[in-house]
Amino acid sequence: MLQNSTSGPARGRRVSLADVVTPIEDYALLSDCRTAALVSREGSIDWLCVPRFDSPSAFGALLGGPDQGRWSLRPADPAATATRRYDGDTFLLITRWETATGVAEVHDVMPVDGHRHDVTRRIDVLRRVVGVSGEVVFDHELRVRFDYARALPWMRQTGTHAAPELTAIAGPDALVVRGAAFRADDHRHRGQVIVAAGEQVDISLTWHPSHRKAPEALDADAARAETREWWQDWAARIDHNGPFEASVVRSLLVLRALSHRDTGGIVAAPTTSLPEQFGGARNWDYRYVWLRDAALTLQALLEHGFVGVAHHWREWLLRAIAGDAADMQIMYGIGGERELPEHEMPSLPGYDGASPVRVGNDASGQYQADVVGEVMVALAAARDAGLEESHYSWPMERALLRETGDRLEEPDNGIWEIRGEPRHFTHSRVMMWAAFDRGIRAVEEHGLKGPVDQWRRRRDTLRAQIDEHGVAEGRFVQHDATTEVDASLLLIPQVGYCAADDPRMLATVAEIERTLLRDGLVRRYRTDTGVDGLEGDEHPFLACSFWLVQQYAASGRRDDAVALMERLCGLANDVGLLSEEYDVEQHRHVGNTPQAFSHLALVRAADALGVHRDARPVSRSAPRGA
Repeated sequence: MLQNSTSGPARGRRVSLADVVTPIEDYALLSDCRTAALVSREGSIDWLCVPRFDSPSAFGALLGGPDQGRWSLRPADPAATATRRYDGDTFLLITRWETATGVAEVHDVMPVDGHRHDVTRRIDVLRRVVGVSGEVVFDHELRVRFDYARALPWMRQTGTHAAPELTAIAGPDALVVRGAAFRADDHRHRGQVIVAAGEQVDISLTWHPSHRKAPEALDADAARAETREWWQDWAARIDHNGPFEASVVRSLLVLRALSHRDTGGIVAAPTTSLPEQFGGARNWDYRYVWLRDAALTLQALLEHGFVGVAHHWREWLLRAIAGDAADMQIMYGIGGERELPEHEMPSLPGYDGASPVRVGNDASGQYQADVVGEVMVALAAARDAGLEESHYSWPMERALLRETGDRLEEPDNGIWEIRGEPRHFTHSRVMMWAAFDRGIRAVEEHGLKGPVDQWRRRRDTLRAQIDEHGVAEGRFVQHDATTEVDASLLLIPQVGYCAADDPRMLATVAEIERTLLRDGLVRRYRTDTGVDGLEGDEHPFLACSFWLVQQYAASGRRDDAVALMERLCGLANDVGLLSEEYDVEQHRHVGNTPQAFSHLALVRAADALGVHRDARPVSRSAPRGA
């Protein structure tokens, strides 16, 4: 049963210059749908990879400190307090500072369309300082550290006194900062920005390839207006009338922000190596496209009217897995790259000492038998939503089913990317069942051609095996050699394998509540069983807790579903973002952030609650448009 809730992350608190480590929940996201920046509550851009989400960092203080690179802009008054919000349904971040001498705002944005005619040659960040009342002095510091802080750039002052510029170059990368004067100070550049009421100062940062001339500065007013309109137009198309609307809208915006505009790839998160255990080694690079995560994201977008996104992603998928279906990976680079070798990056000390920092991900070589199921379910949803088959799309699905049939008895690493011994995970087997089920439906309901009798036999064989080996003591189990449960079992009813109130599911939920809840939130599995092959522990996984909301709602436990949903939405930070996990003891976000898996699970949980007309439309996020 649900336990008493704990408070979410603090909002509007005083910023302390003595804080050495910025809490993960103190970061806000900027995105141009090609890469992203994380801005701390202290006004420091501590993470920016250019020109793509998975490129090397230019600012890496998130995984170390100022020496790993940052762009800081905050009042000189150490007692200044900050509150933040997005400008309506956008990623234009407004930070309002109150100081002893006055009030000022910093408006941060990464223009979405300002470089649409030159999409591969520049990335921009605009920072506007606006005086509201009195006078405010801002300390301004720039430390550029290219290539994961391994490349200290050559820097030179350019421009004029009236239009200052600072250029940084190292290897293939160049940055130019315009609009503020700096002075060199021990491998960093410092300055001040002073604004009085009614004044504003525009500062821009532009990345470009170092072998090319720096592009012209953007028109700040036009770029901001165009970007605001782009985000608001996209948000206006969201089809959602249920409860928790503000949280759903922000979550769908996050999913769009993590989708690459050019390739269609959807990254799991814009960060690497934010720890699953503070001070530990469970640190992974999430800046890639997991087929599972992308497929589930696609379903969430489809359910809210974005069929065009489905087409874009399907084209990405066709390019990524082109060739032999036997060569399909569970994850790829943003452009469909296959080689994602995992290696350690000692130039980045790690978030609060959590090391090693990893770049790349060896999970790309794992066999995870559930992935084809997620892909087939997503493509079936796209077909049901009206997306027509292309010349290659249905042949690709048939090839995936053929490969799944060839590996029917092979153990796998499962949804949680177990680095221990491969197993016959029950969730994986159910998703294989779902893959064949969606293939059969494509033939029966949409008139497509395929060996449907063979698929029926394989679907029936999988059901018989799951019912015999994936069930023990009246409940579903993690794999065929244990009586343990894991949270992925909550997904079984969602793909139609059984009803949410099936006695086996009710018994499974009871066991999850008994063994996996930590202060009312759901862990993925018990780490002390050794199944994952790793040392250490981890915190409750937010997506799993949202899955429990769906299960409660579908099995008639409406009050429990609403109570848990209210609590989970309350764990979002002040601008509506969720990380991967949550530390219920220290009330802190944990893991890579913002996490697509958490936000898509929020959307689907809200949709599940929406079918109950008497569910209360409660949201702790800021009102939409605020």
